[in-house]
Order: sequence, then C-alpha cells, then structure tokens
Amino acid sequence: MNNPHVMGIDPGLSGAVARIFKNGVQVADMPTYKDGKQTHVDAASLSQIIESEGLPDLCVLERVHSMPRQGVATTFSFGRAVGVVMGVLGARRVPLVQVTPSQWKKHFGLSSDKEQARGLAIQRFPLIAECLNRKKDADRAEALLIAQWYLETR
Repeated sequence: MNNPHVMGIDPGLSGAVARIFKNGVQVADMPTYKDGKQTHVDAASLSQIIESEGLPDLCVLERVHSMPRQGVATTFSFGRAVGVVMGVLGARRVPLVQVTPSQWKKHFGLSSDKEQARGLAIQRFPLIAECLNRKKDADRAEALLIAQWYLETR
C-alpha cells in the first residue's frame, strides 16, 4: 500500500469520520438521527459515507471505554454507537485497526485538550481548515489525526 486510503473514526454520537486518500482529505460528522428523546448513529448514512469515495483500505477506530462518573444511560448509548460503527465496518468488510487515545495523542505530543488536536489538524491539513474552524469541530480534527497516526506509524 504505497498510497493507502485510510479512514479514521472518532466514535460516539458527536464523533466524526475522516479519510485520507490519494485525491485528498475529507471529514464528516458522525451521522445521527433522533428517535423520540434518544439520538442514535445512523448506520445507513454511515455506510454511505464509508463507500462515498470507494471503500477505504482500512479504518482506524479510536479504542474507547466508559468514563468514570458517566451515567449508565450515557455509557450504554456510547457503547451502542461504537457497536453500530463496528457493525457497519464489518458489514462493508473494511479491515479495522484500533488505537487508544493515549497512543495516537502521544505520537503527536498532545494532551487531552481537544483544542490542541484541532490546532494541529488545522496546521497539518490547511486545505480543509475551514471544516475545522469551530470549537465543536474538534472531533473532526481527532478523526483526521487518528488516520494520520496510522500513516505515520505503520
């Protein structure tokens, strides 16, 4: 794989999907829908995002876990979102690599401050900086850096 087509995913309902490939870089927010009061990952829309530029050679998914002091409902919702992402990737037969937040952040010299990640992504990907301008675009930045981590460490 000289120029691999790599996808990075920051999972969760406010997460993001990024891809780095020969023709450029793309980011998208995690597609969701509301069912009454609950929000869910939209599996069909995520599948469309994954195949929109041809299936990636592989996907790097942030390996996440429940957080201390998180409520049971929040933890369950987050776990369900991660499960939908993994299910869609499996159904599309996209090879999966998982990386912990500490692994990829250490590689880039980042703390847990999402603004640091956003700043680095703007620096590294200036052609799509307008997609990373808002504070809430930090998840997009993290998805990009997760994919970039793979490219730099494989």
